[in-house]
Amino acid sequence: MRHHGLSVAVIGGGIGGLSAGLSMLEAGLDVHVYEQSSRISEVGAGIAVSPNATRILYRLGLECELARTGVRPTAWWQRRWDDGRTLSRTPLGTEIEKRFGSPHYQMHRGDLVAALARAFPAGRLHTGHRLLSLVDDGDSVEARFENGETTRADVVVGADGIHSAVRAALFGPETPHFTGCVAYRGVIPAARLPHLDMEPAIQLWMGPNSHFIHYHVSGLRLVNVVGVIEQNTWTKESWTEPGDVADLLAAYDHWHPQVRAILQTFEETFRWAIFERSPMPRWSRGRVTLLGDACHAMLPFLAQGAAQAMEDGVTLAALLSNLGSPAEVPEALRTYESVRRPRVTRVQRMASDNKARLHLPDGPAQQARDAELANGTTDIFFSAWEWLYRHDPEAARTQTYRTDLHRNRNRDPA
Repeated sequence: MRHHGLSVAVIGGGIGGLSAGLSMLEAGLDVHVYEQSSRISEVGAGIAVSPNATRILYRLGLECELARTGVRPTAWWQRRWDDGRTLSRTPLGTEIEKRFGSPHYQMHRGDLVAALARAFPAGRLHTGHRLLSLVDDGDSVEARFENGETTRADVVVGADGIHSAVRAALFGPETPHFTGCVAYRGVIPAARLPHLDMEPAIQLWMGPNSHFIHYHVSGLRLVNVVGVIEQNTWTKESWTEPGDVADLLAAYDHWHPQVRAILQTFEETFRWAIFERSPMPRWSRGRVTLLGDACHAMLPFLAQGAAQAMEDGVTLAALLSNLGSPAEVPEALRTYESVRRPRVTRVQRMASDNKARLHLPDGPAQQARDAELANGTTDIFFSAWEWLYRHDPEAARTQTYRTDLHRNRNRDPA
């Protein structure tokens, strides 16, 4: 029996929170999303929308929005840093859609967030609501906001990102670990780069202790650029720290002329330190749980952070919509964790391992990596990612997940 009256308060209006809210609304739940900023927006620039994420967004009715503002890259093109030699090239475009049933897009984060926000019914998306505290009395949860307002719901979902206030309320503060990497990012109008005649592929250049990636977004109007450089120390974790273009040019001084030509068009750049968090042993307490970066923040070396947050939302929506009564919420949240944690932990670890692979200094290990890439084929590439891209969290509606839910009913909630 589906309990259509179950109320959910989602804290955080980013990609994870908005997509989760829409998934829950589609499942018949009474959902409101609360965002601390005065308007819905997104920092950062480019984002990969891989087939496992596109599948979800299509079901939420965003197929036309993705086609309008997204870009289907022609290929995943990995190149050497100095001479531009192709290390591997995997066709994407129609090939990846044929293999996995949904396409791959590259998008501007702002375009995706705007599309998600526009899909919300009036009155269910609330800005200017910074969370102050949560009170779980066992039957429901009260959320109190800085603006003086409160709300009460059967479930609270913390989708409030890396610096999650909900996570801190549940489990206390944490100290992330600096990875030794700093990323510089920028967005360039494609009209500034006609002399490079760049196809709309994802181009990844691998070099000693750094890498460089660029691809088109916003219907081919913009090129998103990210350079990741290793350095020893950093104290601040921020997406909006201004960077010095001269420092960026110096870091890529001996790289291929195309890399240099792209960087020379920069008028400004922003940088952020990349911090790592260990997988959390638990995400929930009582009627409160976490989602996306709030519980499994990932390094950006597998391009799966947003996709995994979307999968979280679909799984959670499916489990909550199949409850017989609000009293079953804590059991459903434990099931949600048991279903999602093994998968996201695997993705987290792969993203972390990928950092070393991308930044090998020239030498025997780099040569072995390059030889392995050269021996790969499109079929081998797609087969390796079958587990990731073909995954469909709608399976949370099947008997297997319902069995897990009932199995968790007698588990110690501690």
